[in-house]
Amino acid sequence: MNNAGVTNTALFLSSASAFARLLGEIPNEQWSEPGLGSWSVRSLAGHAARAILTVENYLAQEEPGDVTIATAEAYYSTVYLSFTDDVAVAARGVEAGEWLGNDPVAQVSDALARATAAIESQPADRIVSIGGMGIRLNEYLRTRVFELVVHTIDLSRATGIPHFLPESTLEDAVTLAAAVAARRGSGETLLFALTGRSPLTEGFSVV
Repeated sequence: MNNAGVTNTALFLSSASAFARLLGEIPNEQWSEPGLGSWSVRSLAGHAARAILTVENYLAQEEPGDVTIATAEAYYSTVYLSFTDDVAVAARGVEAGEWLGNDPVAQVSDALARATAAIESQPADRIVSIGGMGIRLNEYLRTRVFELVVHTIDLSRATGIPHFLPESTLEDAVTLAAAVAARRGSGETLLFALTGRSPLTEGFSVV
């Protein structure tokens, strides 16, 4: 759950806006520099932008009949693992990086405007289709906030440029990550790390 009084739509918009703001600070010479793993800064930014593009694209699809993914936690603890192909994810990041073109801020801002309009036109109980399965839009937006927060921080560290993510979006991402860890059997490990009792093992991840 997010902070009291802060909607998932508001968290999505504020995290996406912080991402776009960081893009505007990246100088031309840094776009080809290392970003994350095999990605350049441009490809990493492209991957992050997909958190906005998928909202627009999925809302353009027909609504599935039923909810089969109850929460964002369920998405990451079960469905995400089944549908994630690292090679395909890497390739889509490169493709999306190229899509950013010469004016990444304009591209992302336009995409965010379209996604926002699409969200605002939906009923409160709108169900989004992911691979034929259904998740309510409100819960799907929590996954997009998580992606935007994590990858905006990735970009900040790769470029050395400070990010301006609101505390509310960071809190929401951390809360979701902790819940996923608990569902995947790593709750005790994470809790002890967060309370200074033992360090996390190298490569520990909830996704």
